[in-house]
Amino acid sequence: MPYHASRRALLAAAAMAAATAAGAAASATGSHRTPDDPRSPGGPPARRPDRAGLRALVASMELPELVGQLFVSRAYGHSATDPDPADAELNLAQFGVRTAAELVARYHLGGIVYFAWAHNTRSPRQIAALSNGLQRAAAAAGSGIPLLLSVDQEHGAVARIGRPATLLPGAMALGAGGSAADARRAARVAGAELAALGIRQDYAPVADVNVNPANPVIGVRSFGSDPDAVAELAAAQVHGYQGAGVAATAKHFPGHGDTETDSHVGLPVMRHSRAQWEELDEPPFRAAVEAGADVVMTAHIVFPALDPSGDPATLSRPIVTGILRERLGFRGVVVTDALDMAGVRQKYGDERVPVLALKAGCDQLLNAPDLGLAYRAVLAAVGSGELTRERIEESVLRILEVKARRGLFEDPYADEERVDALVGTAEHLAAADAVAAGTTTLLANPAGLLPLDASAGPRLLVTGADPASPTGTTGPPTAVLARELTALGCRARALPPERAVAAAPGNAAVLVCTYNVPEGESPQRTLVADLVATGVPVVLVAIRNPYDPARLPRCAAELATYTWTDVELRAAARVLTGAERPSGRLPVPVPGRYPLGHGLEY
Repeated sequence: MPYHASRRALLAAAAMAAATAAGAAASATGSHRTPDDPRSPGGPPARRPDRAGLRALVASMELPELVGQLFVSRAYGHSATDPDPADAELNLAQFGVRTAAELVARYHLGGIVYFAWAHNTRSPRQIAALSNGLQRAAAAAGSGIPLLLSVDQEHGAVARIGRPATLLPGAMALGAGGSAADARRAARVAGAELAALGIRQDYAPVADVNVNPANPVIGVRSFGSDPDAVAELAAAQVHGYQGAGVAATAKHFPGHGDTETDSHVGLPVMRHSRAQWEELDEPPFRAAVEAGADVVMTAHIVFPALDPSGDPATLSRPIVTGILRERLGFRGVVVTDALDMAGVRQKYGDERVPVLALKAGCDQLLNAPDLGLAYRAVLAAVGSGELTRERIEESVLRILEVKARRGLFEDPYADEERVDALVGTAEHLAAADAVAAGTTTLLANPAGLLPLDASAGPRLLVTGADPASPTGTTGPPTAVLARELTALGCRARALPPERAVAAAPGNAAVLVCTYNVPEGESPQRTLVADLVATGVPVVLVAIRNPYDPARLPRCAAELATYTWTDVELRAAARVLTGAERPSGRLPVPVPGRYPLGHGLEY
């Protein structure tokens, strides 16, 4: 009715004004800093949400608007209002609308998650324009609440935004460096660039403790196998991201580090006892919570010792509410891992999953496979009494508090004119190289082959694995390594594996890049064995998992870089030639070969 609509609009406007005023006051006084700010001076202070104003805003919202705030969806296209025709067709087929802006308006969305495969991340200026277009759509719809735009930008093995943005070492590389200051610095740089693009939530850091070399989904995305070290680095990255104005997301609760199934394609089972969980998996999440993490992401894993029901953690009230909320005292936003993953879809249908996640204690519902079905299911659950409006309001209030804390009510927009001057800056690129310098790990050098004497211009052959980079904007690894070695004074060339063995004689050394070598016989193992048989010194460069050397013949020298992007390969080239001394230490043991903490020096 007109009176109700007018009253609701007035309440919403008053609440929005209160939230904005609270943010402006905090910014002016500098009195409401989160724990990260004293450690990372110069960043934006966190805004203290005006809880009363936000409660009034929540109370003024219609149920469809409230439910919409729970959802974070993908949307196709580089533009909020003018996507390419193919992306418009994808939006129409999956959501019934042609543009991301229409999607925001139809479902009153709380957030959008960016993906490269959804064509959201072409360039910094394009991303900033997309962010602003989406925020304008949100401002014009319903209650006018700004979006929390998010991305999976862990760096290292998982990144959605590539060059010219700064690409930094991933988690296990930071674990090898062992420096909380560097981990915080990396997150600060990453967060500053995301904020410049209008992205205020990152699905990082990974707080999983990787104790299983066979883990197919975590691996180098983890800081390592020592729970105390992982806890320190995870907390440091929370401080770094949030000191830059971006909500950090500790994941994947209650811990995904000892699984042998990828939750994207199956339902993993964690076999740790409750005591093992408390010793190994809990410390990093506790540290992230104590560091003030805005968000924790759940895992689509079954953890019988914590909940014997067989439900994945995302749908488990004993895990989400009983442990995360009550045991760890977390009061922030709980986001599900993506709801289109097989791990959460196997036991229940897509209509039940979002309802069960909310009943478990989750707040944000990420990337539902069928957004319309999920949205209607939550509305129906409230209509039937399975969920209450009060329960929905509880989650929405938490979400709005994060939005207020990160300044979105005050200014949700990116500065499109300045974005190119804020992303991929010389200062940030230098910081990435400085952080990477401490991560390369020299595992073996029995005959003192390294460092190579670059001043003598040695002929070098680089070969091996050439996986595509996570963003598709760097690499290929062998070519990058050859180029960097040549820039340092060597005469290096890259050749594919099928030509490398015949070309090996006459080189001072052959550098072979390996990537996730499996147990037993494999083409990579055959290549290394054949190269060793030539008699030319072979330098093994494990460019992803440090477990590779244990599955290969011993070489004249062995290194681990943990990431195959350019920043890590530049660091490796400097170590290979002695321009940088190796200082990285294994953050995981390599069974049968090297212990935790192993690393040689020159």
